[in-house]
Amino acid sequence: MKYYIIAGEASGDLYGSRLITEIKLLDSNAEIRFWGGDKMILSGGTIVKHIKELAFMGFYEVVKNLDKIISNFSLCKKDILDFNPDKIIYIDYPGFNLRICNWAKKKGFSNYYYISPQIWAWKEGRIKKIKKSIDKLFVIFPFEKKYYNEKHNMDTFYYGHPLIEVINSYKINNSFFSENNIPNNKQVVAFLPGSRVQEIKTMLPIFLSIISKYPNYNFIIAGVNNVDPNIYNIAPYSNLFIVYNQTYDLLTNSFAAIVTSGTASLECSLFKVPQLVCYKTSGLSFIIGKLFVKLKYISLVNIILENNIIKELIQNDLNEKNLSYEFDKLCEEEKRSKIIKEYSKIFDLLSVDYTSKKIASSIFS
Repeated sequence: MKYYIIAGEASGDLYGSRLITEIKLLDSNAEIRFWGGDKMILSGGTIVKHIKELAFMGFYEVVKNLDKIISNFSLCKKDILDFNPDKIIYIDYPGFNLRICNWAKKKGFSNYYYISPQIWAWKEGRIKKIKKSIDKLFVIFPFEKKYYNEKHNMDTFYYGHPLIEVINSYKINNSFFSENNIPNNKQVVAFLPGSRVQEIKTMLPIFLSIISKYPNYNFIIAGVNNVDPNIYNIAPYSNLFIVYNQTYDLLTNSFAAIVTSGTASLECSLFKVPQLVCYKTSGLSFIIGKLFVKLKYISLVNIILENNIIKELIQNDLNEKNLSYEFDKLCEEEKRSKIIKEYSKIFDLLSVDYTSKKIASSIFS
């Protein structure tokens, strides 16, 4: 069969790569075209567009890049028609994917959506299009299955969270420090500023502002290679380092982490690293977001546990003074122990065996 996969961000690239591997094991004749990143490239298939050209954060940023986005819609539609896939698989990235999904259903294509649009957070009205245009919807949190079933009378498929199997397959790299020429003489604080250009530009300078106050820690940035390396442009602190595409190696060796809200927050919890979750965007984007977003929390840890476990610093609250104050509290043993204890609940909630294999089988059948 012919499969067309659309992933627009780093997390989607990760999950998409595992899905491609499982599809190819099930279907020896699989032809795959995709929008994705380096991990999906390694898993096989033909790339149409790389994620580094796709990720825009916030309302203002979307408007500013509207010409590119419209061009991507046109390219995607034409490419799907030319390829004529048996099945289209959408991975997260709802602003783009739901529009393509709605168009594709009208054209008679079969649609499979992996990682539900977060309509439980905002834009709940999208449920009408979801019901009309999606043949199978795969959710990654237990509460999502309950939400769709009880509130919207819609069947979904839950096979656990794919991040669990990714982390379970991770092998510890004992040479992490030596390979990266980083001295292993201090406790490590990880900076995870995100994977998109706008969020890195916004978040990283604020993270870096506290370094001079903490000479007894080594700070390591989790860099990604799908952005221009000049974007990091880090100041020459003797206790500041950067590694690329080694987030799990970094978290394995981290005492604490300062994180941009997103999948990284969940990753920290699964590696049992106490964290602060931060988020900041343009003023206009934030005002619009406040009008529509229904969530009490922004970090996945707090959302999943329905409790204020992780400190969140949002918009104007995210500054050098507050970041330093909360980091000091995060270093206290009692606080750390409480957070790590709560983390164990997340693993139990999200752990299901063979997540990617089960999703691939459901799509293939």
